[in-house]
Amino acid sequence: MFCTKCGVQLRDEDRFCSKCGTRTALARAADSPHPLLLDKRNKKIAGVCAGFARYFEVDVTLMRVIWLAVAIATGVGFLAYLAAWIIMPSDHGEEYRPALNPDVATGG
Repeated sequence: MFCTKCGVQLRDEDRFCSKCGTRTALARAADSPHPLLLDKRNKKIAGVCAGFARYFEVDVTLMRVIWLAVAIATGVGFLAYLAAWIIMPSDHGEEYRPALNPDVATGG
């Protein structure tokens, strides 16, 4: 594997280039955000707030307070919550694990 910025040869397990510091594809895959899904394991009502909290990587209580404040202050929060509940796919109670790149896993 070679660095896309400076062309230095890298080992397959390297996450950053040792010369210029550029992230490799392996680092980008590890840093990829969680998909936006209803979080059925940490839900209180539907899992919307827990799903947004996991997606934005913030505390679920903070996300619930934000949703409640928007709902009370504008009234739009209730409609947005219902829309998100209908539109967002469910994780079916399973923990999200990013798929491994088969080329990285096999070393090829």
